[in-house]
Amino acid sequence: MKDRIRIVALGGLDERGKSCYVIEINQDIFVISTGLRFPDRTTPGIDYIVPNFDYLRENKNRVKAYFLPHGHDDEIGALAYLYRDVPAPIYGTKVTLTMLRAFCRRVGVDCKSFEFHEMPASCDFKVGNRDISFFQTSHNIALSNGIAITTTEGNIVFTSDYVVENNATQSYLGDMASLSKIAEKNKTLVLMTPSMYANRPGYTAPKYKLRPLIERKVQNTEGRVFVALYTLNFYNIDEVISLAVSTRKKIVPYDENTTEVIRSMQECGQLNIPRENYANPEDINRLRDQDILVLMIDYHPRIYRKMALLASGQTDGGRIIKLKPTDLFVMAVPADDNEEIEATDAIDELYRSGCQVYNITKKEFYKMHPSEEDLKMMISLFRPTYYVPAKGFFKDLLNNAKVAVNTGTGLTHRNIFLLEDGLSLLIDESGAHILQENIVHGDVLIDGIGVGDVSQAVLEDRERLSQGAVIISVTVSKKERKILSKPDVQFRGIVFSRDNESMTNDVTKIFMTTLQDGLADPKCDLEKIKEECYDRCFRCIRRLSGKEPMVLPIIVEI
Repeated sequence: MKDRIRIVALGGLDERGKSCYVIEINQDIFVISTGLRFPDRTTPGIDYIVPNFDYLRENKNRVKAYFLPHGHDDEIGALAYLYRDVPAPIYGTKVTLTMLRAFCRRVGVDCKSFEFHEMPASCDFKVGNRDISFFQTSHNIALSNGIAITTTEGNIVFTSDYVVENNATQSYLGDMASLSKIAEKNKTLVLMTPSMYANRPGYTAPKYKLRPLIERKVQNTEGRVFVALYTLNFYNIDEVISLAVSTRKKIVPYDENTTEVIRSMQECGQLNIPRENYANPEDINRLRDQDILVLMIDYHPRIYRKMALLASGQTDGGRIIKLKPTDLFVMAVPADDNEEIEATDAIDELYRSGCQVYNITKKEFYKMHPSEEDLKMMISLFRPTYYVPAKGFFKDLLNNAKVAVNTGTGLTHRNIFLLEDGLSLLIDESGAHILQENIVHGDVLIDGIGVGDVSQAVLEDRERLSQGAVIISVTVSKKERKILSKPDVQFRGIVFSRDNESMTNDVTKIFMTTLQDGLADPKCDLEKIKEECYDRCFRCIRRLSGKEPMVLPIIVEI
């Protein structure tokens, strides 16, 4: 009997992060990646954004396993919020599972009940009666892997992030032998590859390597060296630490978050810092400048705010760190498309501080994602029947599809499928086609310990509060229908270009007129009066200042 296969993404398509791919084979469900996305300026006050997992909750008895390709939060983070509702065995390498445990600690989730299965980066195993293969890939976090799931029609292969690299340490080296074995043993039904760099010609290697870009600058700098890196970019963190050791500098973690990342790498067995090359954060102002390399590590876009605060000389953890003209600040954190405003602000603050700034751009420093030739190599190796671009904005998916067409492996518009989140690809005896039904998907916002309890209205209120607030309070007698006190008008977080007193008088006049008209109404509904006061005062403030603050009319009845 032939297997009936359905592939659907609950996240990761036409977006950055939040990866989650559901592979259904007959009645069994296998989930590849359960990632999150970091908030931007459109989601103030939000910690993380995870996929809507209602489909998995509704079918939790069919979920047989979670396969985690690597330990980045955009691949594993959402599982901390999903597992309690949809438990199933979790398969990943030592590094991947260690990073999942670390994330759970960070967000206060107890993972003792999680069923972890620690696997080698390249191995074969079974889940039920289904044959599964892991194959090690080269990525910027150690012991990353792709996944192959066997079906009667051929393998479903998900490469996850990778680059073609033959010159790396064992933990970061792709296993070409395992790849070839999987491709030869069974035909490939579906190949899924990431799309972020599909429009970049050539290979990604060696442009993901940081040390060649900064080594000479670090050696020639007379003062302190600050290096900003993304969290979980293990490869580049390892490069910087090796450079510090070779130049006899002490590695100083900038803050507790950086210390935690270093601790996690050591816990995974992926980092060894000699004691004489390590110093605590509180030693940053006690050591000689030329002996210090300060590591600043955080998630994007938080890393930009951290850099801006340092550059402006603001206190961090009780320490005052002032950048000096002799200091070198290396920004090895090229911004994604939706983070350029925050990154530009941080760069500007750094230049204002007077220190030496080396801003490494996206053109000279790549993330470890496959470029055009990397993709062609993987497609030519597996020669799939069907091809599904994954991980990226729609333009990236389209570029990936164009690369596939140009490989000469028989891939055309008839067997390449550009999916969207919630859209299903069905493969059965009649071939492959996209189903018209749309599975429930979308964003779930994590705010502190709250999961999904922040509405769009709350986000709009937070956005408005960021522009300031106007509080107008007054006491009235509803029985006598008159105002008992002069309104108190307070502006918070707002700076006006015109005279403040004049603005206050205008707002007070409109508020009083609206209130008096409402009290004169025989029905005299205070809630409706508040709404009318809000509307008129808000329009007045917007007209006079161009701002849209939160307006809070408070009417106290006695």
